[in-house]
Amino acid sequence: MPEAALFGQSLLIGLAIAAPVGPIGLLVIQRTLQRGGLVGLATGLGAAVADALYGAVGAFGVTWVIDALVGARVPLALGGGAFLLWLAWRIWHSKPADRTAQAGGGAGLLQCFAGTFVLTLSNPATIFSFIAVFGTLGARMQVSSPWSMVAGVLVGSGLWWLLLSAGVGRLRSRFDARAQGWVNRGSALLLAGFALWQLAALRH
Repeated sequence: MPEAALFGQSLLIGLAIAAPVGPIGLLVIQRTLQRGGLVGLATGLGAAVADALYGAVGAFGVTWVIDALVGARVPLALGGGAFLLWLAWRIWHSKPADRTAQAGGGAGLLQCFAGTFVLTLSNPATIFSFIAVFGTLGARMQVSSPWSMVAGVLVGSGLWWLLLSAGVGRLRSRFDARAQGWVNRGSALLLAGFALWQLAALRH
């Protein structure tokens, strides 16, 4: 397969895995409404980089990393679930921000990026999705092709978060303090639900 076609296929894979509504999508929406599109984008890009990292593990077929991740499924899920519950608690108790609220500087953007990077790395579903898909594709490609796969998934995932944060950001002015409060509480409940579902899945 030509590298351009492989890049395009990987871009679609990254887009497809990022697009379904989940904990990261909820965080991007909530933070965009609360603090602006730049914060929402930084939140999403943390997940995109984590996606690309797991894509690289699958694409290059790093066996010892794959075995370690499979073996660490339970502690990763426990840590990710606990982190989601903590985020849910923080969002539930957060006060609606002023419409002119900013990211809080580079440190604030970095914190949003790092949080979703760690959260995505701790999600077993993300781990196995990328290892399975990229491992299958990588087995059929030339040695130089995996970099195109990793770049494609990074661009595809990042594109989704750009579109989502930009789209939600255009609606931000329509949400007053009361509406933001409802969004925060709804997001907190859904994040807690995702956390409990992830923890319950460990029983199977």
